[in-house]
Amino acid sequence: NHSIIRTDPCYYPESFDDTITPRTSRDGKVAGAKKSKNMSLILENLSFSINDVPIIQDINLTVGSGEIVSLLGPSGCGKTTCLRIAAGLANVQCGQVVISGEIMGSPVVHMPPERRRIGMVLQDYALFPHLSVRDNVAFGLQGQSQKKQNDIIMPLLERVGLEEYKDQYPHTLSGGQQQRIALARALAPNPQVMLMDEPFSGLDVALRDKIRDQTLGILKDMGVPTLLVTHDPEEAMRLSDKIAIMEKGRIIQFGRPRDIYFNPASSQVVQFFGHMNQLTGIVQQGTVTTPLGDINAGKYPDGQQVDIFARAQAIRVYCSRDTAEDYIKATVVRTSIIGATTLLTLSIEGVEDHYLALYPTRDYINAGSEVYIELEPTEVFVFAK
Repeated sequence: NHSIIRTDPCYYPESFDDTITPRTSRDGKVAGAKKSKNMSLILENLSFSINDVPIIQDINLTVGSGEIVSLLGPSGCGKTTCLRIAAGLANVQCGQVVISGEIMGSPVVHMPPERRRIGMVLQDYALFPHLSVRDNVAFGLQGQSQKKQNDIIMPLLERVGLEEYKDQYPHTLSGGQQQRIALARALAPNPQVMLMDEPFSGLDVALRDKIRDQTLGILKDMGVPTLLVTHDPEEAMRLSDKIAIMEKGRIIQFGRPRDIYFNPASSQVVQFFGHMNQLTGIVQQGTVTTPLGDINAGKYPDGQQVDIFARAQAIRVYCSRDTAEDYIKATVVRTSIIGATTLLTLSIEGVEDHYLALYPTRDYINAGSEVYIELEPTEVFVFAK
């Protein structure tokens, strides 16, 4: 009896047999799918539980043609579950997965992974050890002639710089080369969507940046919508057009890297990016008095208790008081070189807490030095406690 129309996003009046294929209308279009002329991935109202324990809740995300979108968050927040559902490795319990206008997954539709036209690059690359580089890349091209396979494979191997290794086996190559083989294999069948799960985490630091940039260039040139799972904020900022920050199974902020960095929606979001100083205080006459100076409380009323987060780069450090107008005297407790910048641990007389600041390594400051500090307000964020 369908006389009562349900508005529950998890309700479908059809049978709950999850092996059926998508329903099509007379014109061949998938019923209920959002129209899209370009390649795209849409995760709509996705929720997923195991033994009644929610893993993800109400996930809504669109990855457009040529876009790279990162799912960023700590381990266990549901990032990989979203990826598995998009890939068809887990059934949709609530909501739907739409790829380039076709419903691939819902409570009544389950298109198997091999029919979704997706490319996947996993953390361990999952290469076949008994197959050569060429044959690994050819794996998704079975059924095509040798000539047609070579017409696809060789330009890809050339693009990733591995054409001379086509007859070698994965175990004879470096981690960076294996990552590029996995990327070429994923791209060979001309996928509609690329899914990547921590693809650079196994690389050493010196190689990681080079492989990231090379991968970014290839994905952008091919225009494949890409969903990237990462726990590394720097990686998400560097590679993504947009970032979805996840916590406890939910997306807590979604937007361009710049917008998220300069306008974090919550204290959880702001703590993802960079070394952080945390303070607390009570708003009085629109400001909060802290050991680092008076901070504008913005929208919060007098009497409101707040948490204040000041990035390490918010603390400007001067060696002379003449260069700082409203300075606070501090002492350098410890220095830690982290590349072009040095992380300073600072103490302020009469204050128990220590504070972190960044300073150019070329202008190195010794521990024990007396310095003068002031705050850059654009790197300070205030939230209700």
